[in-house]
Amino acid sequence: MTATTSKSNADLDSTAHIMNLISDQLATQLSLVSRDGTRRPAPPALVLVAHGSRDPRALATVRTLMERVREQRPGLAVHLGHIELNEPLLPDTLAALGDREAVLVPLLLSRGYHVKQDIPEMAAAAEARTRLAAPLGPHPLLVETLRSRLVEAGWRTRTSAARRRRSAVVLAAAGSRDPEAALDTGRTARLLADRLGVPVLPAYASAAAPTVPEAVRTLTAAGHTDIAVASYFTAPGRFARECAEAAPGITAAPLGAHPSMASLILHRYDESLTTGTKTLPALASA
Repeated sequence: MTATTSKSNADLDSTAHIMNLISDQLATQLSLVSRDGTRRPAPPALVLVAHGSRDPRALATVRTLMERVREQRPGLAVHLGHIELNEPLLPDTLAALGDREAVLVPLLLSRGYHVKQDIPEMAAAAEARTRLAAPLGPHPLLVETLRSRLVEAGWRTRTSAARRRRSAVVLAAAGSRDPEAALDTGRTARLLADRLGVPVLPAYASAAAPTVPEAVRTLTAAGHTDIAVASYFTAPGRFARECAEAAPGITAAPLGAHPSMASLILHRYDESLTTGTKTLPALASA
C-alpha cells in the first residue's frame, strides 16, 4: 500500500469518525424535541451513590465508571455523591442540584442499611426531588461482569469434566447484618453457579458468615481442589484486599468500571422511571 493510499484511508476514517460524532450529537438534540416542535423537559439527573473508601483506587474507579455512564448516555446529567469518606458527599451533591429532579442509583450490590436508611435520610433532607433506584444486585449483568473478571484472572472457560468437578468459586462480598443482603448475595451466587457450571459459595469480609477461609475449607472438604475467588466488590479497598489474601488460587479483580456495570447503572435509572418507584419524601420543616 502506498503512502498516498494510507493517507486517503486515514482521511476517510477520520471523516467517518467526525460524521458519527455529528450524528450522535444530532440524535441527542432531537431526543429533547417533541413531535410538535416544543422542547421536552430534561430527564432527571442520575446521581451515582458510592459508599466511599480510604483507598484512592476506589475513587478513581468510581470516576471512571461515571465517565462510562456518560459515554453510554450522552446528554444525561450524571453526578457523584458518597455516603462517607470521600468527596463529594451525597448531601453536598444534592444541595448543588437545588430543587431539580434526580434518580439516586446506589453503587451497592444488595439491600442493607445504606439503601434502607442512610441514602433515604440524606435525600429527605435535601431540596432536590429524588427517587431511589434499586441496588445493582442481583442482576445477570453483574454475573457477566463477575465471569469476565474471573476469566481475566485465569479462569478456564473450556476444561475437562474431571477438572470441572474439582472446581468451585467463593463469591467474596462485604457482608451485612441485614438478612435481605445475604439473600441478594446468595441469589447472585446461584446465578453465577448456573453461568459457570460449578458450585459457588458466598462468603463475607465482615458482619456475616462464612468468611472466605471458612468457605474455602467447606469447599475443600467437599472435594474441590481448584477454588477461585470472585471479588464481589464495586472497587478496590480493604475488604477486597483481605479476601484476596485468603484465596487459595486465582482471585478476580473487583467489578470496577466494566462496561456492563455502566449498562446496569443506566438500567436501574430507567427502571426507576418506568416502574413506579416511590419518590423519596422531603423532611418537614422544623
